[in-house]
Amino acid sequence: MNGGTVCFVEAQYFRQWWLWLLVVGSAVLTAGIFGHGLYVQLVRGRPWGDSPMSDTALIVTASLMFLVEGGLIALFAAAHLRTEARDDGLYLRFVPFHLSFHRLPLADVAQVEAVTYRPIMDYGGWGIRYSFGAPGGTKGKAYNISGNRGVKLTYYAGRHLLIGSQKPDELAAAIESLRESGAGR
Repeated sequence: MNGGTVCFVEAQYFRQWWLWLLVVGSAVLTAGIFGHGLYVQLVRGRPWGDSPMSDTALIVTASLMFLVEGGLIALFAAAHLRTEARDDGLYLRFVPFHLSFHRLPLADVAQVEAVTYRPIMDYGGWGIRYSFGAPGGTKGKAYNISGNRGVKLTYYAGRHLLIGSQKPDELAAAIESLRESGAGR
């Protein structure tokens, strides 16, 4: 990451209420089920379930489930998409999945436009997504976290890249400015 002067920065996090309801709801449900099982079997001394595990196996399984659910909550809390337009190119990093920024060359970009898209219909949801022919004819890769706005880069080769953004007009303007200045080659 030898990037130059930053002219646009955006960090987006998963903030959809329904997503957090699912993640936290799953954790609460898991904690309730295994908490009840631990109470019944270890405190009350009655086997839990039709085919009960040993006390040790139940403790280990419950502990692993608590760790998995806690890790899932931590993952969604930490995950974010960082977009930077620098005087030497466009950079993306999907934390924690990318260990460093990915530099996107702009020399092959034919068109830049701020767009409204349908995340589920066009790309199958949010995250790092691929589309092989959405109803609107768009094919390509998408980096998106939330919302339905972003910047679509159309390459001379015909492929597309969508970058989700809460500030798509600003991002598109920054990319256009980079292209006009000859940056990002």
